[in-house]
Amino acid sequence: MTEYRPETRAVHVPHPVVEGSRPISVPIYQTSGFAFDDPAVMAEGMTAPDGAYVYGRYSNPTVRALEEAVAGLEGGVAAVAAGSGMGAINTVLLGLLKPGDHLIAQRALYGGTAAMLNELVARFGVEVSYVPEHDPAALRAAARPETKLVYLETIANPMCRVADLPAMCATARELGLVSVVDNTFATPLLCRPIEHGADVVVHSTTKYLSGHSDVLGGMAVFADDALYRKLWHFAVELGPSPDPFAAWLTLRGMQTLALRMERHCGNARLLATRLAGHPAVAAVHWPGLPTHPSYEVAGKLLPDFGGVFSFDLAGGRAAGERFMRSVRLALVAPSLGGVETLILHPATTSHRSLGPDELARHGIGEGTVRVAVGIEHPEDLWADFEQALA
Repeated sequence: MTEYRPETRAVHVPHPVVEGSRPISVPIYQTSGFAFDDPAVMAEGMTAPDGAYVYGRYSNPTVRALEEAVAGLEGGVAAVAAGSGMGAINTVLLGLLKPGDHLIAQRALYGGTAAMLNELVARFGVEVSYVPEHDPAALRAAARPETKLVYLETIANPMCRVADLPAMCATARELGLVSVVDNTFATPLLCRPIEHGADVVVHSTTKYLSGHSDVLGGMAVFADDALYRKLWHFAVELGPSPDPFAAWLTLRGMQTLALRMERHCGNARLLATRLAGHPAVAAVHWPGLPTHPSYEVAGKLLPDFGGVFSFDLAGGRAAGERFMRSVRLALVAPSLGGVETLILHPATTSHRSLGPDELARHGIGEGTVRVAVGIEHPEDLWADFEQALA
């Protein structure tokens, strides 16, 4: 570059080439695009996910590393990353459905997903039927010729109902339907839905996979290469692409996923068990408790029961608001899966878009509080909850 003037040399900085060694951490390819010596190679790279890296909306080496890592954990053939969990979910829903189609979803759903299904009905002419997450007979009865998709959650937000994935996915396959499973709450460490027959697994990587409350992201993992390629092309046009730095943060967080999940689950067990015996608490919704309606299904499907639970205070909404104003260690905040313990009131936050009838269908009451348990010392958490309940 010495033959060029300083103004040009400042723009065209030489790139270091690493030879004889390799980086321990995945590098951040913070670039919007890539340059080529051969235009034909660039053109070919824009036609398929396994071509050359061309443009960030198509693919990026850091993002690809994250996609391959999550696909490997889930047992899928490939994955498509997105800028948020809803970005991944909407890529799948909009990429597989058209006006006049019908989908079947379980009754207990994350509020954002439930709101999007309502949008599909109101704006796009897609019909939706709801069935219990553990009832393949109800799934079979709800199916129609125009049914295309079944949507489930491994552990539902926020009441922690556990889907009978082997039975529901097998029935979906018999009916020729694509089964999509949100595995955010369970993570691939507690459940791998593809092993139980799922076609697509979605995640909000914002939560446990990144694990530090500092990044947004989503992922769709595919059991079938043809379906992956179809959705990859749609994602390129839809444009939910993640940022390479966000992908790098998620990769860094995933390295401690196993350690964190063990602590999340253990802390949840202690808090849920003690709250179940507290006189101010009317009910605790955690699938590891024998009183939970999904206890038997969860025991067969999961090695542990997750770090999120909900509980109903005997005093209703007023008691829930008092409790959330009284905690000192737990934070009143949205999201979950980080190292901190977070609490929220689902009826006015995560499921605020649902009316009274829909909230009742989900089992969410005015006094329901959701707890996303962090990795603090469990006795410190219990002391905080105990004083707030008092």
